[in-house]
Amino acid sequence: MARAKDVAKSRLKMSNPWHLLATGFGSGLFPWMPGTAGSLAAIPFWYLLELLPQDLYSLVLLVGISIGVYLCHRTAKDMGVHDHGSIVWDEFIGMWITLMAIPVHSWQWVLAGFLVFRVLDIWKPWPIRWFDRNVHGGMGIMVDDIIAGVISAGILFAAGHYWLV
Repeated sequence: MARAKDVAKSRLKMSNPWHLLATGFGSGLFPWMPGTAGSLAAIPFWYLLELLPQDLYSLVLLVGISIGVYLCHRTAKDMGVHDHGSIVWDEFIGMWITLMAIPVHSWQWVLAGFLVFRVLDIWKPWPIRWFDRNVHGGMGIMVDDIIAGVISAGILFAAGHYWLV
């Protein structure tokens, strides 16, 4: 099994912009917990996104989702493995959705968002698990993290409303 993953990784070309984005600028190539590495790598980019007006942030997110469906599909096809662990663009999008909802821009809320998103992305409770198992291709790679991001954002929004009101 490890050999097959190594073969799939060897098919990645970081000079290919689709592969570069799909692997989260290489963060998905981290040997342990690449999804967690990708989620962490998304945070500095989020700090840049948060400087944008909310409408523009949302537009960038929608474009990121649209491009992500294609680039995840293309990279998985090139690797010969559906949703290989090194494909982490979906974690970037999930984190960016999650962090849209933090009530206060502090490292504690960013950490809370990261932890909530990772728990949901790893555990995959319903409905996340249903989408993960039943939607395929690039959309299948992306949709479970989008849903995990939306649920995480809801949890953070509710927590912020409860603790800060």
